[in-house]
Amino acid sequence: MENQSIIIMVLRLLGSLALLVFGMKTMSDSLQKMAGPQLRHVLGRMTTNRFTGMLTGVLVTAAVQSSTATTVMTVSFVNAELLSLAQAISVIMGANIGTTLTAWIMTVGVAFKISDFVWPVFVIALLLIYRKKHENVGGFLFGLAFLLLGLGTLRDTGEAMKLGEQPAILNFFSAFDPASFSTTLIFLLIGSVLTMCVQSSAAVMAITMILCSSGALPIYQGIALVMGENIGTTVTSNLAAMTASTQARRTALSHMFFNLFGVCWILIILHPFIDWVCSLVGYDTTMVKEVVGNETFLANAAKLSVVLATFHTCFNVANTFILIWFIPQIEKIVCYIIKGKKKAENEEDEPLKLKYIGAGLMKTPEIAVLQAQKEITHFATRMHRMFGMVRDLLEEHDDEKFGKLFERIRKYEDISDNMEIEIAKYLEEVSNAHLSDETKQKIRSMLRQISEIESIGDACYNLGRSINRLHESGKDFPEHLKDEIHKMMEVTDKSLVQMDNVMNSRREDVSLDDTMRIEIEINSMRDQLKKENITSVNDHQYDYAMGTMFTDIVSECEKLGDYVVNVVEARLGK
Repeated sequence: MENQSIIIMVLRLLGSLALLVFGMKTMSDSLQKMAGPQLRHVLGRMTTNRFTGMLTGVLVTAAVQSSTATTVMTVSFVNAELLSLAQAISVIMGANIGTTLTAWIMTVGVAFKISDFVWPVFVIALLLIYRKKHENVGGFLFGLAFLLLGLGTLRDTGEAMKLGEQPAILNFFSAFDPASFSTTLIFLLIGSVLTMCVQSSAAVMAITMILCSSGALPIYQGIALVMGENIGTTVTSNLAAMTASTQARRTALSHMFFNLFGVCWILIILHPFIDWVCSLVGYDTTMVKEVVGNETFLANAAKLSVVLATFHTCFNVANTFILIWFIPQIEKIVCYIIKGKKKAENEEDEPLKLKYIGAGLMKTPEIAVLQAQKEITHFATRMHRMFGMVRDLLEEHDDEKFGKLFERIRKYEDISDNMEIEIAKYLEEVSNAHLSDETKQKIRSMLRQISEIESIGDACYNLGRSINRLHESGKDFPEHLKDEIHKMMEVTDKSLVQMDNVMNSRREDVSLDDTMRIEIEINSMRDQLKKENITSVNDHQYDYAMGTMFTDIVSECEKLGDYVVNVVEARLGK
């Protein structure tokens, strides 16, 4: 019977931890869905200097209740080139302060029997979650209720197990000398490994609070576990950034450097710092159970959850205050450790490698859509570059150089096909998530954009093939025809420049008018050149075959202009 009771207690312990982690994740996800667009603008605009960046990190992390979410979000923004490395470091510093709010929420759950009050929250959450307008609020309340229920169950289980009176547990912890530096390092390592394994510093913090407040775990070992959690939680962002850009990996590394540095300096003054924190809370570090009695000892130990939360806050605030003045130096260190990759001479060397989309990055749909748009903008820039190659091909007369340039155009055609497929796959993955109507509309617009941009690549390749046929025939356009083609290509290039401008701007800041004016100019020039071509062929200024190749190039330029209009319309949501 006793064995059955132990098994039930262990299952309750694991179940309450599962509830806690699920509640934290549900809260964080719901808050990010509610505030996704706002978070993007906050991160983008409130990082003008190191102090506003730090404050932004505090506010965003306090809002989404997850420093990991803020860190991964920041890594994603650096990957999308929306934040600089220095800005990202300041945001991460703030995230470390913002995450201390979670510890205070847990302190409430551990210090009070709060699980009895969560049932009405479940009822309210259920009513809201079935109303589409308020489903994210309902999701947040569900997460909060699960979190508090998990904490309450964990607390009740700890009390039922009487951890502070179990000889096996007490003997295990008493085997370590609290004053020994090696003991601190051992528990630091245990905290790091546990956090890496469960991927949740909140779960490890909850266990630490229960063990400490029950009187089983001495405060010095408990705080060593908390410091270990600070190191273990940095692994998530570093794993997330493994497939991202160099700057994104540097951002994740700066998070690890920040926490490691903090742990190193706090170890030097650990005991005096802990004693100071304990004095703030009113916890007596010298109290001995055998002297004061079990009841008084447990009443004193109950304050330890507040001690842990206070230490967590004071440590992160102090660490940020020290390091915020050295952001340029931190930037240099991480840049030295993670070297920048040498840029390939020609981008077709890595045709399948996307620039902004990384498979390893965790993100909300809002961030995923943002990165996809950046990738599409890069896609459009590549196709503009491809058109520049076509213009160069028209002027190239050296056979070897001509062949190499035409082959490069052919490879860019492969790049355009691959980029369309890869971005479309990515958007399909994003669309599998629970999305708002606005985000669904954005994804539809993006799918249309990539299809039309790929058609621009096809048009460029067709232009290259036409010029290649002319080159293989051993003929060349008369100078006046070349001049006309150059004029047509010049106007077509203007449309591509305007497309780049629209793709790189906010939709509210641009209109379709400039693009349509250029399109009218292209259509007018096409009609005029076709008429002149018929007259020139009839007057035997050049043969019919030459005239056909000329009209093919003119028509393809006009088609390319149509595709540009389609891209701009899709980008503007027309």
